[in-house]
Amino acid sequence: MPSSTDEHPTGELAREQAYLDRSRTALAAMRERTLAVDVQGSDPIAAEHLARTLWRRARSLEDDPTTALFFGRLDLDGDHHDEQWYVGRRHVTDDAGDPLVIDWRAPASTAFYRASRTDPMGVVLRRRFGLDRGRITALEDEHLTDRAEQQASSQILAREIERPRVGPMRDIVATIQPEQDLLVRVDDSTTVCIQGAPGTGKTAVGLHRAAWLLYAYRDRLTRQGVLVIGPNASFLEHIGAVLPALGEVQVRHTTIEGLVGEGVRVRATDPAGRGTLKGDARLAEVLRRAVRSAVQAPEDALVVPRGARRWRVPGYEVREIVEELLARDVRYDAARQMLPQRLAHAVLVQMEAAGDSPDDRVQDAVARSTPVRRYADALWPRLDPATVLHRLWSDPAALETAADGILSPAEQAELLWDKAPRTLGAARWTLADAVLLDELADLLSRTPSLGHVMLDEAQDLSPMQLRAVGRRCSTGAATVLGDIAQGTTPWATGSWEESLRHLGKPEGQVTELRRGFRVPAAVIEYAARLLPVMAPGLAAPQSVRDNTGDLDIVAVQADSLWSTAAARVVHLARQPGSIGVIVADGSVAAVSQALLGVGVEHGVLGVDHGDVEHQVDVVPATVAKGLEFDRVVVVEPAAIAEAEPDERTGLRRLYVVLTRAVSGLSVIHARPLPDPLAVQVPPADHRVRG
Repeated sequence: MPSSTDEHPTGELAREQAYLDRSRTALAAMRERTLAVDVQGSDPIAAEHLARTLWRRARSLEDDPTTALFFGRLDLDGDHHDEQWYVGRRHVTDDAGDPLVIDWRAPASTAFYRASRTDPMGVVLRRRFGLDRGRITALEDEHLTDRAEQQASSQILAREIERPRVGPMRDIVATIQPEQDLLVRVDDSTTVCIQGAPGTGKTAVGLHRAAWLLYAYRDRLTRQGVLVIGPNASFLEHIGAVLPALGEVQVRHTTIEGLVGEGVRVRATDPAGRGTLKGDARLAEVLRRAVRSAVQAPEDALVVPRGARRWRVPGYEVREIVEELLARDVRYDAARQMLPQRLAHAVLVQMEAAGDSPDDRVQDAVARSTPVRRYADALWPRLDPATVLHRLWSDPAALETAADGILSPAEQAELLWDKAPRTLGAARWTLADAVLLDELADLLSRTPSLGHVMLDEAQDLSPMQLRAVGRRCSTGAATVLGDIAQGTTPWATGSWEESLRHLGKPEGQVTELRRGFRVPAAVIEYAARLLPVMAPGLAAPQSVRDNTGDLDIVAVQADSLWSTAAARVVHLARQPGSIGVIVADGSVAAVSQALLGVGVEHGVLGVDHGDVEHQVDVVPATVAKGLEFDRVVVVEPAAIAEAEPDERTGLRRLYVVLTRAVSGLSVIHARPLPDPLAVQVPPADHRVRG
């Protein structure tokens, strides 16, 4: 088995700590050299760009004394000149430029994650470091070429995975598993879709993939941009510290609402049925038709006075020009800008036939002339997304024309406003409307593409929402993360192949992470009882942790529900680590009041506000997705499930809630549990009280 600190002399630990101190001093010197660079550009713009580059470089070299610069060491065999490589969060060099620490993303670091006894990859020894507040406290060695050494799981690795946390999500560079590393290092041209059960590390893999891509393809991706899209603001705050901790400070984070909501006031909510219909992929063709229907067929000829002559382009010729532009399927506004030039070219052809010799300047002058501009504007009028959608939801005839053969009369009636607002400013747009407005904006003018998009909790996105994300990576690739079993919207996807098609990435590679490193066996096995009912055919995740975790099921009387929950939190708070108290959205105030009554300071997570700095957080069930806590207290599961529009969605929401715990789960209920969770004969290591 791997040798531990106990088998190393104290001097070995001191030598490694001295090397860490030396590396930390070298990092500080690297940052000082960066800050000392005198910014001199050839012009103000160049100087500003250089200053921003140096500022980002200095930010990436900031040291965090609570963490270590390296977490592992590789000793290589004689063919590699007996080298030692220290693997850490960033590259560190000495004054001569020689590496003291190599970045975990560098090709040379791959062996730290993937080397094994069957394929040592040139590694003789792999050393892991146990760390506490930035200091080395333990060593653990694996001799990969020593056949006599018994293979066993790493205790340092297990302690790092199970270490209590308070605050945002941490990076996992010290604990990346081989199957995770393979996904992290997929090239930048490949879209990867990762199906992962709770605790398999899919979100962490996605974030570390973003960091790796920025390392391996920095010039292009820094220029084109990387975007992380999450389900809500609390989730983004939870993960927001990961990339900066890895030295990447340029990645933008947003939600679907933030992605499509710029300039749109979302002031209403659609019923489930209407929201599902607005998210249907068929709406894309309805909107395309609505935009194209604005183009008018010419009724009269174009007449252009120029000098003593009047040039006339007949209607049938103009019609051919318009039809040709429509057939090219370019964006509406681009074609609108082309039309005057095409009309002017038709006039120039007549001029040349009459013996004139007009040049490009004459064509430009004709295209800009008042008769041509007015004529072109009448045929191809200026549009804006809000006007188009307002007309569709207000005018049954306009909607029928655009939706004929696509939507049934009943579906069309569902989309129409009961009482149409008189002005655009009075329109009460919904989030689904904002997504449709984004689609319309792209039909008018192409949406700029980023270099890479990471999309988390993708199973909850509608086809139209996926199209909105796909537009942002039309020339790049995407990392798509999610769990079909955690789909909690009425339009949740049924398959990843379907999602990738709507995203515009049908060639994307779908893979699955099945080994759970975060959620303990006692918890995941309990939650997995819901799978046959709400996600039949989906395999239950497999926890690979030695610690099975704690599971408490507590039945109480209704009048003592909140006091029992508060008392449980007080008991759990005596141990280190974060606590999430998850309840139905309508019960947030009740549990918060109960906690205040026993003196428990806590945060309240919400859709628009996240606070993950407290040891204890009250979490509405609809905000829990993607979050992790050392210990979770779930109060009244039946109420959480019943808050959703149907049984399947309710059980999926409950599955999400039950799988947020890293160490222990307490379920407190006064009402009967949903049938799949009804207690029968629990395993011996599960403590069930009632």
